[in-house]
Amino acid sequence: MGGGSSVKSQWFALTIGFAFTLSASLYLWRKKSKPDFPNGDATEKIHVLQASLKGALDKCAAERQGRIRAQKALREALSKSSNDKFASTSYPMAPIGVVRSCFSTRNGTPRQPLLVPLAKASLMFDPTRVPQASLEGLEGYSHCWIIYVFHLNTDIEKLWKHPSQSKFKAKVRVPRLKGERIGVFATRSPHRPCPIGLTVAKVEAVDQHKVLLSGVDLVDGTPVLDIKPYLPYCDSIHGAIVPDWVKVDNLLAITSVNFSQGFSSSLADCWSLVEKKSLYSSPEEFQSLIRQVLSWDIRSVSQRSRPVKTKGGIGDDDNVENTICQDSKVESWQDKEACEQDSSNVVYHLILEGIDVSYGVDSDANVVVEKVSLPSRMPSSGKM
Repeated sequence: MGGGSSVKSQWFALTIGFAFTLSASLYLWRKKSKPDFPNGDATEKIHVLQASLKGALDKCAAERQGRIRAQKALREALSKSSNDKFASTSYPMAPIGVVRSCFSTRNGTPRQPLLVPLAKASLMFDPTRVPQASLEGLEGYSHCWIIYVFHLNTDIEKLWKHPSQSKFKAKVRVPRLKGERIGVFATRSPHRPCPIGLTVAKVEAVDQHKVLLSGVDLVDGTPVLDIKPYLPYCDSIHGAIVPDWVKVDNLLAITSVNFSQGFSSSLADCWSLVEKKSLYSSPEEFQSLIRQVLSWDIRSVSQRSRPVKTKGGIGDDDNVENTICQDSKVESWQDKEACEQDSSNVVYHLILEGIDVSYGVDSDANVVVEKVSLPSRMPSSGKM
């Protein structure tokens, strides 16, 4: 609409200028030639010039109509191409920033936003793509939407293939359904035809090209496509309906989170090495983060669904059913990275800000955090 008005204005200005030039030339010619030529000859020349002017104006109008028809045909062709061949259409999208999060790997990253209020992150914008003025006013909102890419999906390379060869799975396993499958568009699974995620986070502060967030469910290194302010009057839907299985909270709930006697000393040893780069102000606040994260059962479906009797588990009983990590049966690399089995019980691992948190879970869903350490080899990052 704006482009058509601009072309019309330019054409009108060009026409007026052209007419003014011809009129001025005609006036000077008549003034100069009046004494020397008979009235009949001057009148004839005026008619010739007027006819020439009319021809030029008609030509300009025809050219403009031709451009309009060509632009309309191009729009129709692009629209038809988009409707007939979805894959052939591309759009100018690229990450505008990256998330620096407390979650070093996919394991432990909350499945939904705001479940862990202490989960902090820093959204760093690319100054070449996002001017600092773009963030002015964002500090006036308590929360914002974040549109991002599931860049660490293990099957993301398949999406580059033709749909007939991508082997895209229409149904995915849902933790709240104990691993039963349901249509991907009825879930928030990261494994989607277009690996784009939507989340909401609390805006703590805006500092130049950086936005400090809390309550995040984003893994470190997540590329961000866009952010938008959260508007309660239209984003919060009163009376919204969800399936019954979504309402089941106790399935992933943990009974209690406790810390071993040696935990505090191990945290103190690590804290002196990570304190300067940490998003947290003290080891006590970091310990609170661990408690909040482990208040939900972050183990995978396969880890929770394979009970094996082991002697001397986390609890005091001689025979406690624990889910152990069996290398021959695990469904993904994440199960191997997130747990290990020693002679007495299963030890699970959670990586927060590069710190390896070792913990166990007994048959009554009680968590005991044993210690923290700085791993010599960091497990591959990702997000569940």
